[in-house]
Amino acid sequence: MEVNYFLIGSMFLTLIICLLSGFPIAYALGGIAVLFAGIGYLSDTYLGAATGLDYTTTGLFVNRIYKLMDNWVLVALPMFVFMGLMLEKSGVARLAMQSSQALFGEVKGGLAVTVTIIGMLLAASTGIIGASVVLLGTLSLKTMLNQGYQKTFAVGTIASAGTLGILIPPSIMLVIMADQLSLSVGDLFMGALLPGLLLGVLYLIYILIYAAMNPKAAPLLPDRQPVSWRTATHALKTMAPLFGLIIAVLGSIFAGIATVTEASGIGALGSILLASYFRNLNFKVISDVTKSTFTTTAYIFAILVGATCFSLVLRELGGDELIETAFTAVNF
Repeated sequence: MEVNYFLIGSMFLTLIICLLSGFPIAYALGGIAVLFAGIGYLSDTYLGAATGLDYTTTGLFVNRIYKLMDNWVLVALPMFVFMGLMLEKSGVARLAMQSSQALFGEVKGGLAVTVTIIGMLLAASTGIIGASVVLLGTLSLKTMLNQGYQKTFAVGTIASAGTLGILIPPSIMLVIMADQLSLSVGDLFMGALLPGLLLGVLYLIYILIYAAMNPKAAPLLPDRQPVSWRTATHALKTMAPLFGLIIAVLGSIFAGIATVTEASGIGALGSILLASYFRNLNFKVISDVTKSTFTTTAYIFAILVGATCFSLVLRELGGDELIETAFTAVNF
């Protein structure tokens, strides 16, 4: 058993070194699993150690990978990724940003408020942190800096608003968690919706308080126009398509009309229709979005494959018992 504990410690140490050195996490997890499975197998065969990693155990890699890829719930992943990337190309976020900026032009920190609201909408329609942060940065960072916003405040606003995509449904992270924990994706979506919205509201409150206490960090536009009913109506009309897509996806799930996999297909189709409506749909856009979807999905599944192999080797070495013993000692 001492040999097993040594191998477990070496696995985690190797993983930490690989991650800190910038090695891709998917390759790190899978490669370490294969490496230590081989070490355990050779130790049992030639050194007489009882690690438990025999030929039969290492053969479970194939079964676990096949079971992972045979899960129909994960079909929602590429659909949600496609939806988010297509929305990025559709131009709807850019129009919503422009109209919202005019709506909050009289509010101190209004541009930061606009960025956070658009981040919440993107989170509820994409579920991809990377896409949200990049899109928000492209749309607003230069504008915020030109308006005189404090650099740290501007970057922090974009980063925090973009990270809402991991919590507000439909979140890709929640789909993966539901699969790994054998839980209902719809239940996780419903459980994460309110905390995600509350976090977004807390961001807005912080921005308003910070802008009021530090006017120089978030100055108003000198040539701002007064807000009118026409401005508010235009902003609502611009955001209506995005709201409609969010309601179609999440509403169909929460109402029990469609499963998460079916709703992801609705979202993908809706994003295509929005891109067509705003006249940004062409063969190049479809080709770029499809290729990006394949690439992003491959990264995600590579991490899942590496993680399932890593957990198998860890379990066979007695990692579950070691963790349980550690928790028992801490609670005691």
